[in-house]
Amino acid sequence: MATPREIRRRIRSIKNIAKVTRAMEMVAAAKMRRAQQAALAMRPYADKARQLLVHLAAQRGAGEDMHPLLRHRPTVAKVGLLIISSNKGLCGAYNHNVVRLADQFLERSPVPVELFTVGRVARNSMLRAGHSVVADFENIPDQPNLLDITPVARLVMQDFLQGIYDEVYMLYTDFVNTMVQVARVRPLLPLRHEAFHTKMPGEEPEALSPLAEYTYEPSAALLLDTVLPRFLELQVYEAMLEAKASEHSARMVAMRAATDNAQKLVGDLTLTYNQVRQAAITKEMIDIVGGTEALARAGR
Repeated sequence: MATPREIRRRIRSIKNIAKVTRAMEMVAAAKMRRAQQAALAMRPYADKARQLLVHLAAQRGAGEDMHPLLRHRPTVAKVGLLIISSNKGLCGAYNHNVVRLADQFLERSPVPVELFTVGRVARNSMLRAGHSVVADFENIPDQPNLLDITPVARLVMQDFLQGIYDEVYMLYTDFVNTMVQVARVRPLLPLRHEAFHTKMPGEEPEALSPLAEYTYEPSAALLLDTVLPRFLELQVYEAMLEAKASEHSARMVAMRAATDNAQKLVGDLTLTYNQVRQAAITKEMIDIVGGTEALARAGR
């Protein structure tokens, strides 16, 4: 059994850790509120842009030759996967879920997959597993703007247009609420109607409802040529905002749980310390009484 001094040392150490986790929880809570507001404010705009692109792409005469980003290639020889994770840990199962889903994607893909990673955790995990990481972006701020995301989207788009990849997918964590975040895979390129429904390689897209036909001025082709590159950047930006909101929410919950566990452990160690101290005092009292009785017998 540990001595009282060792138990006191452990109690002090755990109390110091609890102070750190409490401070990290407060910092994550502040970042979480800003990230949640940004993600929730982005959703209506992204939904409307998505609806516009769906209608444009579905118009009569809007063939696949209208824009290379809409062109579906009959043979898929290589796939690109954009993985969004965090630069740091201490955020519960957030990164674990991302890495696990990436592993499942790589196992199920019938063709070679090359990776673009955002965040050190995804990069390090994929490199340790022996996968091919062709680009890494780890300096994305906690409150990213569209300019921070533009290099990521443009690199992916450039490689797709050059024919390096026939399909590109995006893996990120969708923010549901403070307690729930869901890792998901979304098709990114080519930009088609079914690209807005989550699916894994080899799975059939969901059934799509028929769309009404509209007249656009200028032509749908000209609008698509202007809108598609911007919409690709918007897709990546929305995913980054969702991932940041999920990361900070997961970190706040994890740090709160760590603080609660530390406080519970301090309570348990304090009880143990009192029991050990009481046992030591009782033993000392027994020794004193025994010594007194021995002296009394010797005096007789």
